Amino acid sequence: MSLALATLIYEWRRYMAAVVALAFSGMMVLVMLGLFTGIIHSDFATTERSRADIFILPAKAASMVNSNASLPARVQPQIFINPHVTEVRSLDETFGEWVNASGPGGHQVQKFVNVWAVDPIPDAVTLPVDYTDEQRIALMEPGAIAVDASTLAALGVKLNDKASVNGHAVRVRAILHNYQSIEQPTIVASRDTVRRLRRGGGGGNSDTGPLMVRIDNPALADQVRGELNASAHGAYRAWTAKEFNRANENAVMSQQIIGVLLVFLTIMAALIGVGITSQTLRGAILSNIREFASLRALGISMGSLRLIVMELSFWAGVAGIGVALLLTWLTTLLAAGAGLPLVIRPQPALMVAVMLMVIAVLSGALAMGVLKHSQPADLLR
Repeated sequence: MSLALATLIYEWRRYMAAVVALAFSGMMVLVMLGLFTGIIHSDFATTERSRADIFILPAKAASMVNSNASLPARVQPQIFINPHVTEVRSLDETFGEWVNASGPGGHQVQKFVNVWAVDPIPDAVTLPVDYTDEQRIALMEPGAIAVDASTLAALGVKLNDKASVNGHAVRVRAILHNYQSIEQPTIVASRDTVRRLRRGGGGGNSDTGPLMVRIDNPALADQVRGELNASAHGAYRAWTAKEFNRANENAVMSQQIIGVLLVFLTIMAALIGVGITSQTLRGAILSNIREFASLRALGISMGSLRLIVMELSFWAGVAGIGVALLLTWLTTLLAAGAGLPLVIRPQPALMVAVMLMVIAVLSGALAMGVLKHSQPADLLR
């Protein structure tokens, strides 16, 4: 065991503030990034949890975010030309004005809502895999809708309550979980109900929404995507489900306000981590300055002492990363219990770990200045 590690273990109380500062800096960045990611995946849960293996978008569309994803209706039969395709359905969507049936003395809620369409058919490609049979059957009723549990209060309804969308009567027949939206509230209905809710009835429109495609062997998704794109002739672009989901996530993350928030949060976490960690290391080294002076009296060079300080900061960084991961895991459990979507992925976690190690090493470099006080002559005072 090295001298630096032994010192850190034996005098852990002196270095605890540095470890805690690093841990909370890392946890803050990871949790906020995980919360943004979780909310995004909740917003796109209807497509991400569907049974689709491939998605079809317009050729120039980079994602479904802030882009016109409608396709000419003639594209849908073209997809069936590929022999591996077994099912193709459009992803219908509409918007409308929501008004709850508040009743006497109740609070009336008027909101702009987004409405997704699903096909309440067993194993339909548009039907999310986490829908229960009870929810699917409930959506078969004319005017039936499903609402995420987190939006019930905002919409002023509960299970079996009535409301209206664009003047058409609807009824809450199912409660969903982890389908939150980062923009306006989202409700889900059958395709027939969505057509009735659409302003103007949707008649005369030859366009259709993005296409959701199922193939006979999901392992061939990359191959089929390539075949579809080769035969598209610029009419559309095919994406695998993984590519489609990642494109939507990146599109939301790249939006200015979210990007600014994440950059600002990361900078603040780094500054706080460097400030507290460097000062803690500086104080701990000053408290052991006579020991460092003794080492110099024994012939240990100043360069070797600097290496000891850097190793101390390295092990403090390792401890901080471990505690950060532990705190993040506990926060994830608490968030799951509270119904908050929190998604922690290995790649961001690795990036945060590297950031914490850089903070720790930089803090150690800033704290090395106190070694100038480790003069052997001070031992005679």
